[in-house]
Amino acid sequence: MRTKLFITSTLLIFFLVNTSYGQSFVFRVLASKGANQVKKAQSGETIPLKTGATLMSGDELIAASGAYIGLMHKSGRTIEVRNPGVTKITDLETKLAKNQSSVANKYAQFVMNKMNEGSGDLSSNYRRNMKATGAVERATSSAALKVMLPSSVDILNPEAIIRWDGAEEVENANYVVSIKNIFDEEIYSAETSGTSMNINFEDENLANERLVILNVKVKDNDEIKSGDYGIKRMSSDDAASINENLEALKSDLSDDSPLNNLIFASFYEENNLILDAMTQYEKALIASPDVEDFKVLYDDFLIKNGLK
Repeated sequence: MRTKLFITSTLLIFFLVNTSYGQSFVFRVLASKGANQVKKAQSGETIPLKTGATLMSGDELIAASGAYIGLMHKSGRTIEVRNPGVTKITDLETKLAKNQSSVANKYAQFVMNKMNEGSGDLSSNYRRNMKATGAVERATSSAALKVMLPSSVDILNPEAIIRWDGAEEVENANYVVSIKNIFDEEIYSAETSGTSMNINFEDENLANERLVILNVKVKDNDEIKSGDYGIKRMSSDDAASINENLEALKSDLSDDSPLNNLIFASFYEENNLILDAMTQYEKALIASPDVEDFKVLYDDFLIKNGLK
């Protein structure tokens, strides 16, 4: 009798453990804005939706008014929920029934891992990384304006968004972004009242330059300026292997969404294309400026790369 009871108990434990491990997550929450909730299928409990949380097939999202919920499927595809009310996870699975390549899955997992470090709380990860990195800087210039770039950087794509810290000592400052060629000749100049600028390196004055030098200054004040930053366009030969994987990634992530921008950013970061990665983060923030999770992920990236 005792032997029979032991075998029965062992089988029951084995069944419960395997059932638990068999219930792998379907989605992970990449971003959440608003007082959103999730009703868990297993317990029937309704709990607050947190960034980094995992969602199972039977769960239901309860989105608040004005909500934004960014989800990443286990296959690497992304989907957004903006409509208030109840959304079934099974319905979202149906929308993402298309197969996903290993390329997209790899870089989606890279983003997931960022969120899942430590407790999975992005804000706490950010504070932890701030403490760990301290005042590390990639560029050691003592210039008054700090551009968020390494002192030299490669770029793959023609479009780049350049950002810098504003001049605190000047109210309503206007800035001049200047680009010179290797002969110290200015070939491009543009003004802005903001602290970022979109530059197209296919511009007629830039398209034929392999290496350029960029700096930023306060208009009509040469004393408040940045150091020089070298930006080098990758040659077609150097970019061949990167472009092969990039094209595969683009074929899977055809939608232009903030979540896909994050996946592209992870791709560029792994390939040491810091400026291309920054541009993707900037695009995500432009599209969804009020999603705090995107800002924290971007800050984490800047700190990791010694740019903030």
